[in-house]
Amino acid sequence: MIRLKNEKQINGIRTSCKMLSAMYRELIPLVKPGIQTIDIDMWVRDWIKKSGGKPAFLGYGKKNNLFPASICVSINEEVIHGIPSKRRIREGDLVSLDCGINLDGFISDQAVSIEAGKVSKEVKQLNKITCESLYKGLAAVKAGDRLLQIARAVEGHVKPYGYGIVKEFCGHGVGLELHEEPHVPNSPHGANPKMNNGMVFAIEPMINLGTDDIETLDDEWTIVTADNKISSHWEHTVAIFEGKTEVLTDPLEQLIL
Repeated sequence: MIRLKNEKQINGIRTSCKMLSAMYRELIPLVKPGIQTIDIDMWVRDWIKKSGGKPAFLGYGKKNNLFPASICVSINEEVIHGIPSKRRIREGDLVSLDCGINLDGFISDQAVSIEAGKVSKEVKQLNKITCESLYKGLAAVKAGDRLLQIARAVEGHVKPYGYGIVKEFCGHGVGLELHEEPHVPNSPHGANPKMNNGMVFAIEPMINLGTDDIETLDDEWTIVTADNKISSHWEHTVAIFEGKTEVLTDPLEQLIL
């Protein structure tokens, strides 16, 4: 069931989203070659705690397999859900960060892909096109229209480049829980509900340089491309209310691309 939010709830989710984007603005310049991904996680935990929130990802999941970090750090062929570790970021890596904040019960969600140092031309193009596809999807959010037009917009922008579009994972409702209905795919398939006032959801293209096939590592969290080619991931949280669309998280691509 899709949970429609009232004005008070949307205001709370908006505040959480603004906090998350503010965190990213401070974090992005720190993501450079040489830094360990566990240090990114520790920085994020500390920042969120000092700001009065809670990491929405920490401890999320099934009882026997809870996510152990406050942020997902996925590098190169890692699509999503990368677990921070002692691994150091290297020159030319594409580092995807995905994070959420629980602020007084209101949850935000946003992802960016950061180019560490100088990346190859093909990786730079992949990252740019993935970010562009997110905004194509956002432009398709209109009260009264159908959800899958978002997927058509994303796919339509990406398809000419021959990139793989991840289908097994997608955007989702968010705000009162980390993952809510509806599913928001990046290629048109599945349910196609009408977009109504009160809906809050995350749009998050996950676009691969090669195949759209993916695999799950033994940690049961990290998703990688089946051909080990690089993947890019961008995400915004968006709301529909009073017939209008508002992107609740702030644009950050000017700090990266």
